[in-house]
Amino acid sequence: MLGIIIGLALLMYLAYRGMSIIWIAPICAAIVALTGGLNLVEAYREAYMGGFVGFAKSWFPVFMLGAIFGKVMDDSGAAKSVAHWVTSKIGTKRAILAVVVGCAVLTYGGVSLFVVVFAMYPLAVALFREANISRKLIPGAIALGAFTFTMTAIPGTPQIQNLIPIDYFGTTPTAAPIMGTVGALIMFGVGMLWMTYREKKLTAAGEVFNEPTGSVAKKGKASSSNGKGGAVAGGEVAAKEKEEVKEIDEATLPNPMLSSLPLITVILLLNLFELDIIIALTAGIVLALLLNVSRLKNVVQSINAGASGSVLAIINTSAAVGFGAVVRAVPGFQTLSNLVMGIEGNPLISEAVAVNVLAGATGSASGGMGIALAALGDRFVELSAASGVPLEAFHRIASMSSGGLDTLPHNGAVLTLLAVTAMTHKDSYKDIFMVGTAIPILAVIAGIILATIGLV
Repeated sequence: MLGIIIGLALLMYLAYRGMSIIWIAPICAAIVALTGGLNLVEAYREAYMGGFVGFAKSWFPVFMLGAIFGKVMDDSGAAKSVAHWVTSKIGTKRAILAVVVGCAVLTYGGVSLFVVVFAMYPLAVALFREANISRKLIPGAIALGAFTFTMTAIPGTPQIQNLIPIDYFGTTPTAAPIMGTVGALIMFGVGMLWMTYREKKLTAAGEVFNEPTGSVAKKGKASSSNGKGGAVAGGEVAAKEKEEVKEIDEATLPNPMLSSLPLITVILLLNLFELDIIIALTAGIVLALLLNVSRLKNVVQSINAGASGSVLAIINTSAAVGFGAVVRAVPGFQTLSNLVMGIEGNPLISEAVAVNVLAGATGSASGGMGIALAALGDRFVELSAASGVPLEAFHRIASMSSGGLDTLPHNGAVLTLLAVTAMTHKDSYKDIFMVGTAIPILAVIAGIILATIGLV
């Protein structure tokens, strides 16, 4: 148990210090293996690489196709077009709401979180400039729209955090629609209340919009793994940091209605026609290419860039899962499992605690959930049969729980968001924590209560 705790703590610390999880995960896993009495070489070759390869085998197609889809939508201007249309309809008087909704539309349509950050930031700057709102609130607004309810709660979302539980529980992306909808409303509603409160407080204190002057984030930290299931190389983030924020020329953007068709296609094929996510994303990519082929400077280059980016994303998450596989292999894990599973009351509480803790420790929503469900998924299925709690409820609680403690300061998505927006943890992390950690945990509690009274 002590070795597991030390390994987890070291993994969190080193990730927070900006070190890549690709190489720190096996080192921390070695500490766990050594203190657990395992042969180091065998633990690495069998347990670590077994977990690593198993996750990559199952999810690499989704990571790759999702990254390509996002890159095509980004390079063609389609993502910006949809976001610009949404924000223009809501207006600058409600700048924070416009940014949140713009991010939500793109994320629910299957666009990767990093593409959403890069696509929305220039729009957010323009909106906040006109509304004279402090730029400190931009990271919180983007996090609320992209990292929370559209990622884990709204039934049918194509984000990987909603897809992983399917393999363990035999459910569908629309599992537990009541729990998911209520959870999404809590995340969105309470999140907006917080952001509105913060806007009024900063404005009253005289903190209003100031022009961007360049990033203050360290490049090394920006290259960390994405806690939401992906990654961006430090070079790309660094390149984005050096760019000046340019005004969006609406005349250069493609038609927003046509640009939204690939997003709608992914959602409909996944949920209405119940096709595999691989087919849904492939169809979205093909449609995006057909609609925007004349706008893409180099189609092959866009596809190559998306595919290359997905490799780092899947390796980062697989490394976290490999670490979890070593934890699962040592004797102390049984004690840890007994502690988690021994929590009195609803078994959904045990699941929520397990997923949250592991997502926080690894700084990865998908990685933490992958570890928890790989280790305890069968137990949760048994508990579902014994307790009468439907597996759909276990699916939704696992998904929503993965988006709680994962958004700690060392989370890769947080680090990149701060780098892109030229903010520090001191400037903006309070808002990210509230909308990305505290409020989602409240939504999980509400979901457990709903399941307890039979509203799934």
